[in-house]
Amino acid sequence: MVPIILLLPLISAVIAGFGWRVISVKGAQYLTTGVLFFVCLLSWIAFFTTPDTAQHVEIMRWIESGTLNASWGVRVDRLTTIMLVVVTTVSAFVHLYSIGYMAHDENFLETEEYRPRFFAYLSLFTFAMLALVTSDNIVQMFFGWEGVGLASYLLIGFYYKKPSAGAASIKAFVVNRIGDFGFLLGILGLFFLTDAIDFDTIFSQVPHIADTELHFLWRDWNAANLLAFLLFIGAAGKSAQLFLHTWLPDAMEGPTPVSALIHAATMVTAGVFLICRMSPLMESAPETMAFITFIGATTAFFAATVGLVQNDIKRVIAYSTCSQLGYMFAAAGVGAYGPAMFHLFTHAFFKALLFLSAGSVITAMHHEQDLRNYGGLKDKIPMTFWAMVIGTLAITGVGIPFTHIGFAGFLSKDAIIESVWAGTMGGYAFWMLVIAALFTSFYSWRLIFMTFFGEARGDKHAHEHAHESPKVMLIPLGVLSLGAILAGMIWYGPFFGDHDRMAAFFSMPAHHAEAAADHAAIQYGAIYTGPENHVIETAHEAPAWVKVSPFIAMLIGFGIAWVMYIKDTTLPKRLADANRPLYLFLLNKWYFDEIYDFLFVRPAFAVGRLFWKRGDGTIIDGTVNGVALGIVPAFVRLIGRWQSGYIFTYAFTMVIGIAALVTWMTLIGGAH
Repeated sequence: MVPIILLLPLISAVIAGFGWRVISVKGAQYLTTGVLFFVCLLSWIAFFTTPDTAQHVEIMRWIESGTLNASWGVRVDRLTTIMLVVVTTVSAFVHLYSIGYMAHDENFLETEEYRPRFFAYLSLFTFAMLALVTSDNIVQMFFGWEGVGLASYLLIGFYYKKPSAGAASIKAFVVNRIGDFGFLLGILGLFFLTDAIDFDTIFSQVPHIADTELHFLWRDWNAANLLAFLLFIGAAGKSAQLFLHTWLPDAMEGPTPVSALIHAATMVTAGVFLICRMSPLMESAPETMAFITFIGATTAFFAATVGLVQNDIKRVIAYSTCSQLGYMFAAAGVGAYGPAMFHLFTHAFFKALLFLSAGSVITAMHHEQDLRNYGGLKDKIPMTFWAMVIGTLAITGVGIPFTHIGFAGFLSKDAIIESVWAGTMGGYAFWMLVIAALFTSFYSWRLIFMTFFGEARGDKHAHEHAHESPKVMLIPLGVLSLGAILAGMIWYGPFFGDHDRMAAFFSMPAHHAEAAADHAAIQYGAIYTGPENHVIETAHEAPAWVKVSPFIAMLIGFGIAWVMYIKDTTLPKRLADANRPLYLFLLNKWYFDEIYDFLFVRPAFAVGRLFWKRGDGTIIDGTVNGVALGIVPAFVRLIGRWQSGYIFTYAFTMVIGIAALVTWMTLIGGAH
């Protein structure tokens, strides 16, 4: 079943991309969409019928060189099926939504080729993501890793007429290459130490890796910490963690369905999946895990602060994505892999819902994306309004404290915050996440209030003609709304219940003592927690103030947003004017882009100009031009004078030549 799920999107992408003239534009759209709904159904079946132990299905031989054997196969376990459900469900409804969204795209009205190409790119991305999450070895995972990078480049830059879209796609590609280089080094290090690339063999040799010192750059490092850190660099690039995050907001230049598919629910979660998949190695790398926790918590806080003042509706949600990814990494960093995957699972529903709802607003407002030009849209687009409110209730964490009743984000986010409190760096990471929860509530409700309430602002004509999106766009919103409401309550127990229930769900040893006694158990568990990892048990014993803190933070954020954007709408401008440096600092995203431009971009351009002007212009072109324009013409003129056309001139030259030859032979002793 899983090979069918993997390969069908690739087949549909090829047919839609190259054969759309045969099957028609609508045929290409319906083919790719129908295939995704079919594989979505198969993914849910696989999710509910996952075996207790990992299954390995070989599809074909791929790379065989010496001891390197990278057969293309799939690994079926709980992590795989979770990601299958996330990828195919979101992709299926994004395909359906795109039929309506791209039907009247103003950027490509003059040609019909853009629609089958767009759907082919979506299906190609889905295949690459499925190849990543079903991989049975780390080289195959890297293949899928690079595949989603390629597909994201094509989709972010889909509006090729917009220079900003082209620049954003290049930026995403380059920044991700930095992380991918770290990932590649980690792969090479694992192969160097284990002489294998398949996960089971690598995991079985984790104790050996943990006891090994590896010389890298200027010193010796513990191999487990070093390799785990290198893998994290790859994960940080793909999942837009702090310092490698700058590509994600600019990626909003792509069509809104792309934002929902790639930059909310699937590609950006690949880094979290990688950390959880490599949990046996991560458990043996405590220093790296502490660093992951720090970066994750700091990313959650940083992105939340930037989201407070953004005015582009898609960029607000983009920074929200960056912040939520920080939550997932913080959880994985303390060894709470279940809650990390829980939030990944619920986040897919409510974040895709928010992005697609934003696309519905943008369509209604004739592609206007500035929140300051919205207002009063609640009655104009009521279905979109309620969908976005449900997504906001989910992401801000609305629920009943001390119960398992609430929207999806209430349960998964609280599980992360409690786990982080129980783990290493609990104080710093815990408070960063709680503050981020307050900011998340503020900017999420700010978006709702500025978009749907108050007076209509901006283009009056656009407001007057604003209308609800077609059903083909509203159906995905309705289904994703159900996920945003129910996903947390339904799957709270398996992801964050008692240890025995989580052990059954993830097919891992039920007791730490058993895991310690039989280290080979890591070979069949979807995730692995070491014998000293008691984070989940401790999290369940967290005091009441810890459990209720994110709920209180949510209420404070909501109250401040209501005061500033409903009760006294002049307050935001007064605060911004009174705190101008802080406002500009947040509006300019902590000046990361400007700092990188100063440290890396400008020096790179300076070096390029040096090689261009001095190297190529002065040295190479100067030498070539000097020879071509000076020496060669002079030599040609000299030779030309010898070619007089008179016989006596040639005879005289021959005599001179013979005399010179005889003289030379005499001097070197050649004549006797």
